[in-house]
Formats: sequence, C-alpha cells, structure tokens
Amino acid sequence: MDENLLQDVVAAALRAGADAAEAVGAERGALSVSVRLGDLEEVEREESRDLGLRVFVGRRQASVSGSDVSPHARAKLVERCVAMARLAPEDPFAGLAEPERLIQGPGPELDLFDPAEPSAEILEARAREAEAAARAVDGVTNSDGGSASWSSSQWRMVTSHGFSGLYRASGFSLGASAIAGDADGMESGYDGRSARWQVDLPAAESIGLEAGRRAVSRLGARKIESTTAPVIFENRLATSLLSPLIGAINGAAIARGTSFLKDKLGEQLFAKGVSIIDDPHRLRGLGSSPFDDEGVANRRTAIIDDGVLTTWLLNSATARQLGMGTTGHASRGLAGPPGVSTSNLTLTPGDHSLAALMGDAGAGLLVTSMFGPSLNGNTGDWSVGCSGFWFEGGVIAYPVAEITVAGNLKDMYARLVPGADLEIRGSSNSPSLLVDALAIAGR
Repeated sequence: MDENLLQDVVAAALRAGADAAEAVGAERGALSVSVRLGDLEEVEREESRDLGLRVFVGRRQASVSGSDVSPHARAKLVERCVAMARLAPEDPFAGLAEPERLIQGPGPELDLFDPAEPSAEILEARAREAEAAARAVDGVTNSDGGSASWSSSQWRMVTSHGFSGLYRASGFSLGASAIAGDADGMESGYDGRSARWQVDLPAAESIGLEAGRRAVSRLGARKIESTTAPVIFENRLATSLLSPLIGAINGAAIARGTSFLKDKLGEQLFAKGVSIIDDPHRLRGLGSSPFDDEGVANRRTAIIDDGVLTTWLLNSATARQLGMGTTGHASRGLAGPPGVSTSNLTLTPGDHSLAALMGDAGAGLLVTSMFGPSLNGNTGDWSVGCSGFWFEGGVIAYPVAEITVAGNLKDMYARLVPGADLEIRGSSNSPSLLVDALAIAGR
C-alpha cells in the first residue's frame, strides 16, 4: 500500500481530533490447489488490500479496519475511529511506542521475498506428485489429498510520531495426507512443509512418502495400561510444550498475576545447557521481520539462557504497566491494540539422537500426535491427549492410541532433556524432548 495514502490517513486523524495515530496497510495475494485420489479438488485464489487505523485521544484509544481504501471510505473510517476513541475508557498505559525505541533506517535485509509466482498448473503438479507418492506406499489404502500453495504479502506502517516501515514476504507450502487400513481399522498420516522461498521446500515425492510411512506405522495401535514412565515428545510437535511457556511470560499475564511463572524471572527454570532463542532476524525465517508491530527495533533474545528465564515478553503497553521497557515483541492485526508474540523460536539441541534418548529412557512413550491440551495457567498443571509408540529396550515396540499424558510444567521444564534432532520446519522449532517420568492415563 502506498506510503502517502497512510500518511494522509494519519494526518486526517490528527485533524479530526486525535492526539496520536497509527495506520497500517496490508496487501496479500495467494493461490492454493488441492487434489484427492488423483483428481483436482479445489483451486482458490485470494487478493486483498486492507487498511487499519488506531488513534489515541489522551489515554483513550480505538481502532478500526476496512478493505475499501477510496477517499470517501477513508474519511468515514477516520471519523468513526476518532469518535470511538472519545467514548473509550481511559487506559493509563495506552500510547504509541517511545520514539527512541523505534527502528532507525530500513532495518536488516532478511531475504523474505521470493518473486516467483507459480501458476495453478505448477501447484497442481506438485500436489499430485506428493499425493501419488503417498498412495504408492505399501499399506496405504486411501488419501485425504495433496495440496500446494503460494502467497505474497506486504505490510506497511506509518505513525504520527514519524515512523514509516515496510516489509514484504512470500510463502510456499506443500502437504499430503495418507490413510492406511487393515482388518483392525484405519490410521492417517500427514507431512507438510512451508518456506519463504520455493527452492527451500523438500521434494514433493519426499513429502508424500513420509505421509504414507507415518500412516502405515500407526496400524495396529492399541491402548495401554495407566502408568508412570519416561515420555519423549517428537521434534515436530515438541514445541507444544513451549506454547504454555510463551503464554506464561507474556507481560499481560504477568501484569494480571495469572501466570504460573510470575515469580520466576531470573531463576533456573530448565536444566543448565538448555536455551530457548527468539530470533526475528533469521534469514528466510517464517517468523522473521525487521521490526515489531509497533515499529520497535527487534533483536535476537535468549528467553531461556543456560536454563535461566531472562525476560518477559513485552509490548509498549505491558512494559509501561510493569515499569519496564518493551522487548520488541508487539504483534497485531489490522484492528485492535497490539498483543505479544515470538518470531522464530528455537530450543537449542542437545547431544543425543532420538534413538539415544530412547536408549537412555529404556522403556516409555514416544508421542507423535497431540490433541486437546488443558492448562491451569495459575499452577502450570497440564495434560494432553496423544498417540504415538511404546518403546522397550530403546526400540519401538508397537503403536499406541487413546492415552493422556499429564504433569506440572514447572517440574517438566526442570527435568526436560533435549535431543539432537532439531529441524527448522516453521516459526517454532525444537528437537525431540525427553521427560523422565510423567503420568500416562490409558485404559
């Protein structure tokens, strides 16, 4: 979206009575294709251009958004937003980011935009190849399809205190889902990857083969007796253990006093040697950006450093509330005040392969699928439904299903052992994680 248009919107808001204003423009184009059983199932095209405005009247704020950016619509949007702000309750912590914390200059070049735009025919061919490879795996009896997509987006922000920033990003994805069946029932398996540049995607055939392999490996899944045993969370889902951590160190939760980690800043939370890094400047990272969603200069942060919790995650408002400085983690859409989020989150790997973790544990559960997590945010008590594999003597014995794993996250974090099998698959990544003893509810 043109910078002059956003500057005009900000200027109009100030003329209408706002003390400060922030305008954002988002443009997106996307194309996705899905196939099933060798037939084309769906082709979807998206084109959007949207405008968002947030204004402040004293310590009162309001925000609106719209897809009509004509002069008349923009005037109405400004009028409505300022009127809403005048009626809003006062928030003593509301306001734009402090000017001294804003990024200076264009920011780092992160290589987020691939100019290639594949046609629907190319995407269809990739989806077909992935699905065909999955269906060719011995034991696969059906398919939930293959899919491929492309997207391109642009985000621009302009504020009344002089900030103007822009970045563009592209995205490519590929996935396949297979179904395996035998006399005892059916099991599904999925594999998929996303990347900023299409050259960084794995081959379509490898995606399909892995989806088929995962489906077949689940055949014969059984229930197990309730027990307490070592549990290993597979690398592709292990970051599910980190999601409650990120929520618990969100400045808003700390300010409300509703976090199970509210008194843990600066303390040993994980074992020594464990670090969790948030890096918004990873080249081609799916969570990368040159600045946060308030225009603040962001940076690489060791959230957990050698096991110690080093920081809360703060935007400008929560930082003011806690008497601290923003950490550059503001995140927002077109409407509403900023929240908080991480960028590219990575738990650093340990020294042991997955096989070595199973060998160290002896017998236990390897979790490969999770659903329905439950968390008490005040205490850290956590449980999740899951399926996976029982291993004995460090070797996979048989698949298991319909089980629940439970524990307290503070205890789990303290005993967690990272494996060496880190793969960068998304914006949140972890190696496989071993917890030496967890309650497992079965039959």
